[in-house]
Amino acid sequence: MAPPAADNLRDLISQGWKSKTVKEEIRDNFSRMLASGEELYPGIVGYEDTVIPEINLALLAGHDILFLGEKGQAKSRLMRQLARFLDPYVPYIDHPDLPIHEDPLAPISSLGRRLVKERAPEDIPIAWWPREDRYAERLSPGTKFADIIGEIDPAKLTGGVSMSAEEALSFGLIPRMHRGIFAMNELPELDDLVQVGLFNILEERDVQIRGYPIRFDVDVMILFSANPATYNRSGKVIPQLKDRIGTIVQTHYPRERDQGIEILQQEIGNDLGGEYPVHVPLFMYQIIEEITNRARQSKYIDQASGVSARFSLANFRTIVASARQRGIVHGESPAVPRISDLGHLYASSLGKLELDLMGTHQMTERQVLDSVIAEAIQTVFSEYIEEHGLAEIAEIFRGGVRVEVGDLLPSSLYAERLQHVPPAWDRAFEVNASENEAMRASCVEFILAGLYSLDKISRSQKHGKIHYET
Repeated sequence: MAPPAADNLRDLISQGWKSKTVKEEIRDNFSRMLASGEELYPGIVGYEDTVIPEINLALLAGHDILFLGEKGQAKSRLMRQLARFLDPYVPYIDHPDLPIHEDPLAPISSLGRRLVKERAPEDIPIAWWPREDRYAERLSPGTKFADIIGEIDPAKLTGGVSMSAEEALSFGLIPRMHRGIFAMNELPELDDLVQVGLFNILEERDVQIRGYPIRFDVDVMILFSANPATYNRSGKVIPQLKDRIGTIVQTHYPRERDQGIEILQQEIGNDLGGEYPVHVPLFMYQIIEEITNRARQSKYIDQASGVSARFSLANFRTIVASARQRGIVHGESPAVPRISDLGHLYASSLGKLELDLMGTHQMTERQVLDSVIAEAIQTVFSEYIEEHGLAEIAEIFRGGVRVEVGDLLPSSLYAERLQHVPPAWDRAFEVNASENEAMRASCVEFILAGLYSLDKISRSQKHGKIHYET
């Protein structure tokens, strides 16, 4: 969408443009979209009945918002999405000496007010500030007062500007986001002095720099994110700042596995196609997401730290990459991920899990991950047995079959061992296992790993390859 044609204040006034605060602007646009039934938060999954209603009320109430939740719960994504409720463009006075995007009808700086008072409307140039530039965010660690509030500029003092003049100030991010949205990530890590500055902005909506006697009425919506373990810890966030935050929105991990899979499919996008395509059977999606679910329930993992949705995504990309490598080497198209590809999850998982030092009893992170993966395979396989009844499938392996599996073995080797594929495979796995060797290999490994998890068959490992025996 192109900006309006007005390029001076007279044209702007003649077009009937009216000033709004940023929260009024957001509320009006949000209300219009809500009434028309538009999708409010594209790509946000699993929050329809919990998080989203709270955000909606906060926007209608004109509150500043704190998103409180563990890592990987879409807090930053939600904050960024609120910018879509801003107008596509807002006008501002186009003058090189103005440090902020001044509202032409309600300037707050001394220079802005002087320009409007002393110049004819047709001599005041107007430019348009696009929506995508009206959102800024900052990570708390290392953030100083001068970064987000401002500081006296020594260079301007050296140039002859009086310290008592507004022009001597160098503004930080929040004043520069006047008429926009500013987000502060990991609020409890913010220095106490900066928290006091934020408290003053939330309370009085004015900026005070080193006691300089100015009331600078900044118009900004402020968003915060924090982890419950640190936000609720005494002394991490000053009580006055907590008291001024209008709404706290509690986020959470997906309540259902299917929601986690939907997020995975959304994030992976079109990455499964291309010259070397990959087809992922449903049970592999389920196992990857179940690994994350099991990690979130494990007594060996520090649950206060959380297990991010990025854990699932990194692991999923790893098994896709392993399958794609196999497809390239052996000319299999499409390539299909297998259980043996899970052997590469150490690379994408280690470092993302924070162990509970009181509960691990000297277990290594690798051992904890092995346990979590085993539980996930058993859980998913047991569901398939309960839902579909895999007795027919398991019967194939009761005649003394020995199968070698591995992430780089060609799928044809599996086909040689299993000439006949029972019809139950296609029903249970919703795949063309009888027609596609790569899919058959993936099904074989899933069944073998599942039977092993239930102590129905034995397993041995040597030189990176796994042998299952019945």
